[in-house]
Amino acid sequence: MENIYLYMIIALAILAIADLVVGVSNDAVNFLNSAIGSKAISFKTIMIVASLGVAVGAVFSSGMMEVARKGIFNPSQFMFDEIMIIFMAVMITDILLLDFFNSVGMPTSTTVSIVFELLGAAVAVALIKIGHNSGDFGEVIRYINTSKASQIIFGILLSVVVAFSVGAFVQWISRLLLSYNFEKKANWVGALFGGIALTAITYFIFMKGLKGTSYAKESFEILGGATMKDFLEKQVLSIVAASLVFWSILSFLFISALKTNIYKLIIIVGTFALALAFAGNDLVNFIGVPMAAYNAYDAWMASGDVASSFSMEILAEKVPTNNWLLLAAGMIMVVTLWFSTKAKNVVKTSLDLSSQSNTKERFQPNFLSRSFVRSAMLMSQMSSYILPESWQQKIDKQFEAPKLNIPKNKEVELPAFDLVRAAVNLMVAAVLISIATSYKLPLSTTYVTFMVAMGSSLADRAWGAESAVYRVAGVINVIGGWFFTAISAFLAAALVAYLLNLNVNVMFPILLLTAFALLIRSSMAHNKKLKVTKAEDSLTKAESSSIQGVIHESAKNIANVVKRGNRIYTNAINGLATQDLSMLKKNKKQVKKLSDEVDDLRDNIFYFIKNLDESSVGASNFYIHILSYLQDMTQSLEYISKASHKHIHNNHKKLKFNQIKELKQVDEKLEALFNDTRQAFDSGSFDQIGEILNEKTELYALVKEKISAQVERTRTEESSPKNTTLYFSLLLETKDLLNATMNLLEEYNTSFDSKIPPAKVLEKEEE
Repeated sequence: MENIYLYMIIALAILAIADLVVGVSNDAVNFLNSAIGSKAISFKTIMIVASLGVAVGAVFSSGMMEVARKGIFNPSQFMFDEIMIIFMAVMITDILLLDFFNSVGMPTSTTVSIVFELLGAAVAVALIKIGHNSGDFGEVIRYINTSKASQIIFGILLSVVVAFSVGAFVQWISRLLLSYNFEKKANWVGALFGGIALTAITYFIFMKGLKGTSYAKESFEILGGATMKDFLEKQVLSIVAASLVFWSILSFLFISALKTNIYKLIIIVGTFALALAFAGNDLVNFIGVPMAAYNAYDAWMASGDVASSFSMEILAEKVPTNNWLLLAAGMIMVVTLWFSTKAKNVVKTSLDLSSQSNTKERFQPNFLSRSFVRSAMLMSQMSSYILPESWQQKIDKQFEAPKLNIPKNKEVELPAFDLVRAAVNLMVAAVLISIATSYKLPLSTTYVTFMVAMGSSLADRAWGAESAVYRVAGVINVIGGWFFTAISAFLAAALVAYLLNLNVNVMFPILLLTAFALLIRSSMAHNKKLKVTKAEDSLTKAESSSIQGVIHESAKNIANVVKRGNRIYTNAINGLATQDLSMLKKNKKQVKKLSDEVDDLRDNIFYFIKNLDESSVGASNFYIHILSYLQDMTQSLEYISKASHKHIHNNHKKLKFNQIKELKQVDEKLEALFNDTRQAFDSGSFDQIGEILNEKTELYALVKEKISAQVERTRTEESSPKNTTLYFSLLLETKDLLNATMNLLEEYNTSFDSKIPPAKVLEKEEE
């Protein structure tokens, strides 16, 4: 290539667009979480407010671009060709790392990822350079801005602990004073809370959102010739006091005269503020590196020097940023905000962990989560001994959430938490980030907003006995992911920089194509996952209040389980016959998915029974028995699938021809049974169940015959213990599968009465 660096600049521009998309998908949780979780305003209004904040913040972000140029490494120590390798390594690593976190729905920090990528790539290039010059590797410190890196790491550790603790404390005090009946409190109470919250949020807008802009460093006559930055830092108490008075009076007028819900106003302003700060400060994470690369390329072209001898001292100087370019970046972020399904996935993780109501728990308990929960329970018991009982009763009354008799099928319409917690989340996050900014402490907005939300959830008793161990496990997983971000960003960027350094002309196109191929593959896998989630074969929850109603409603579930069970059993036998390990591995995943869906139905039994009237107890008994038989069927299928996979995976002897032939005979009879059953339930022809039950004796006799044949073979000719064990296991588990299926059919045959019409489910009321 004649000019590899021109192609690299073009590639970096494309990568910047891709990075904007994946970056916004991850960071949207920072400013959308509180508004979406509380359902204070419509989703469309939330998106409009957030979009305005992002667009304004993007235009004001030029002052932050220098972080990518000189914040982590000393540019004067590197030549142009080395800088381009560093920047290319950073951008390739960044989009892949952020896309990975988006795909798994885990919020991480774009700030930490870009910082550690710059650090990793710069260290790798510095070590290579020192090695070529036969220098001392200890000299790498000259190349790196070690003080800044130390501040970043300190900021990570500090933000996690402080944000969680302060969020929990402020939420506990707020709930103690306001309770869940906050809308019935005196006007002055709401006005004072509104004054405090809006003061914190508006000061945050100036401190975090505008302080880093180029305008903040200009002198203004109205400020006595001082810059906005100096004024904000020196007049903190005066600004806060004046704001508190102003916003408290204004809040009182809004509440008393205009009948405005001040908590909704706080959430709207807070969402705008965090969106503005995100774009104003985090935009550097996505386009700072490509813009720095363009500045370096422009200076190199003007110099006429060789790339390997042109020093990058120019990057240490302040370079003005094109505002039109910033606006274009802001528009890309806004579009991504509206259309990214991965952004919704990341937001969902945060909302599920902070939800006041029961949700489907994503994370499994672990040793740490159980230990934390036990410790918290012990501390709670200790406090109950210390505080007088009358105090405890008063506190418990303030934290008593209102009872809402809403069916399980309507629970998705409920907010994850109320307006008070949403306002506290925004207010505390704004205060903490403002304080950190004033002390020049680098802080991740993701870490702060997420940990504040988790702390307020704990204080608000959202983590009860039913969910605490799962929620704590989720928080531990997310925090672990943050440290994984730092380590993997450093190592991956260092590796990519090393590969590029080997031969940039060859490795640059290879790595670029690999990155885009992985992004496309990730996007296709995500879309496929969404389609699978909406698959027609998924099981549905019963809602009817009569036995006949449940019979008709659950018929589709039975048909689906039988259809999928038939396929799973046949695949297991075929996989054994052909020794197809990939088929058996896929089969294990299919049966695991089916088993999880049946477990979800069992988890819904509590809500199903709660929604029944006293005259409908028979329906609950019938439904419980049906789910029990379905679980027995899936357990048998799961055992058959796992045993078959394990046998082939361990390279044991292939089953003999007679054994395969006999298993296929059983499979054919079972397939006929399952097909007849599926047709009966699909068509609602429950009268046919009696005819299907007549095949019971013949099927049992067939399985018994095969077991006897294998016993005879074992005594006379069988020489493989593993084959014998597998064969007996498959037949015995098939017998259990038949038992569960027949019991289910008998339950339907006994309970179905064609003369009684099923009770109709009331349609969901429109909100």
